[in-house]
Amino acid sequence: MSAAATRKLTRKEQRAVDSQNRLSSPAASVIAIVIAIFWTIPTAGLLITSFRPENDVRRTGWWTVFLNPNFTPDTYLDTLETDGLVNSLINSFIITIPGVIMPILLALLAAYAFAWIDFKGRNFLFAAVFALQVVPIQVTLIPLLSQYVRWGLAGTYWTVWLSHTIFGLPLAIFLLHNFMKEIPQSLIEAARVDGAGHVRVFFQVLLPLLVPAIASFGIFQFLWVWNDLLVALVFAGSEYSPITKFVASLQGSFGGSWHLLSAGAFISMVVPLVVFISLQRFFVRGLLAGGVKG
Repeated sequence: MSAAATRKLTRKEQRAVDSQNRLSSPAASVIAIVIAIFWTIPTAGLLITSFRPENDVRRTGWWTVFLNPNFTPDTYLDTLETDGLVNSLINSFIITIPGVIMPILLALLAAYAFAWIDFKGRNFLFAAVFALQVVPIQVTLIPLLSQYVRWGLAGTYWTVWLSHTIFGLPLAIFLLHNFMKEIPQSLIEAARVDGAGHVRVFFQVLLPLLVPAIASFGIFQFLWVWNDLLVALVFAGSEYSPITKFVASLQGSFGGSWHLLSAGAFISMVVPLVVFISLQRFFVRGLLAGGVKG
């Protein structure tokens, strides 16, 4: 390596060190702590509310618990005894798992084509896919519902699966394409010299390196599909209702049981929280990975 290249590498390393020092400074730590506190306050208030008696919830705010602490598990017991909870949880799993797997599989194939296959109009098509991210979901609901009715799929799991796949594909293709482009071209060329075709290159060379990126998008997609209410309200029939529709229905026809919403919200948060914690290391690697070190 030449002296100029060595000096250039040293400057890059110095900038990285300076950036790391700024992010780890006491001021940055204080700002991060303050943001975390303000971000946590609404969740803490919801958690406190979920353990307060119904009369206290209706009369006073959650912050008064510090002056007059009074907790009870009755809200959770009433929520767990509500009809439809188990069925809605099962429906959420049935909706979410295919709603995560389907866009990832399609996006992997599309991202590979955009990244490593040279064909006419590739850049234009990729820009068009990227532009689809700015299309509001709301403007697509009526056309999609009309099409599902013509296909005879209205009110089934397929309508929700297809909708989440359609809405998640643009972001998935964009993220996976950018991650693939960071992989050194020398790896692909070496595999092709050894006689590997597109299938072997994809499965044996690229796919093992894409695990952090797949996990990162998978977490985002899982959280979005699990917490979705709009798509479920429009496309899912009553017998296919997920946990979000169940939580929304807890308040009753005239809002007489709205105090159950806080407990229902935390019950619905258990699964996404477990998924995020279990895949956190992949999530961080996917966010920080900017290339492959050899």
